Amino acid sequence: MKHIANGFTLLNLIFGGLAIIAVLQSGLTTTMDDNGLTYIILPEKIYLASVFIGCAAIIDFLDGFVARLLKISSPMGMQLDSLADVVSFGVAPGMIVFQFLRLAYSKGEGGLDVNELALVPALLLPAFGAVRLARFNLDSSHSPYFKGVPIPAVGLLIASFPLIYWHTQSVYVIQIFTNPIFWYASIAILCFLMVSTTPMLSLKMKCFAIKKDWPLIALMLIAIISGILTEWLAVPIVFIAYLIFSLTTIKKKNLSESL
Repeated sequence: MKHIANGFTLLNLIFGGLAIIAVLQSGLTTTMDDNGLTYIILPEKIYLASVFIGCAAIIDFLDGFVARLLKISSPMGMQLDSLADVVSFGVAPGMIVFQFLRLAYSKGEGGLDVNELALVPALLLPAFGAVRLARFNLDSSHSPYFKGVPIPAVGLLIASFPLIYWHTQSVYVIQIFTNPIFWYASIAILCFLMVSTTPMLSLKMKCFAIKKDWPLIALMLIAIISGILTEWLAVPIVFIAYLIFSLTTIKKKNLSESL
């Protein structure tokens, strides 16, 4: 029976591998803008990486659910889960950022000859994600909160970027996504959030009571409303809302418990 949950975990890893393949597919082409500058277009099927990472997130939720339902959790399952998460929500999103950095530099003069060292920071995402997962596996405090932002949340955020870029009609959004500073800042912030020890809300319903689970219910409502109004921009909106709710509600609860 224990292999059922492990099978879900390995499926998570397989989807992560498919996401990496989609990101690294051939199809990088060059085009010329109105100013005569040649720049790189992202792989045509990079959006599939976003789909595969989303599938990996669903499987990641289901394997834990199945393990708890069948009461078959094991130390090996926990290790497999972390290894799969590094691939699906660390390496694959890191490759997406790698490609976006190439795109950002290609917009400038001589951008096609960018030094590979300028793209290496994208690999900090899986590196810091691995640190976070290793720390999580060694944590025996049984806290009801996450310590730092969970790597699947970071992976899903980055997975939304190709979809936002492809579907946006906003020149401002396109300018942001083709600015290297945006990507370096994103890498730094997301890496810090993953290894931070700041308590963050667990994304699991505890008792299906509005009074106790209102932050998660509010996040779902924000996701639905922002999804209708802004399409894929809903993902970063929900991510920011998650950070705000975590920092405010947990601090407020800890303060009330100390009084």
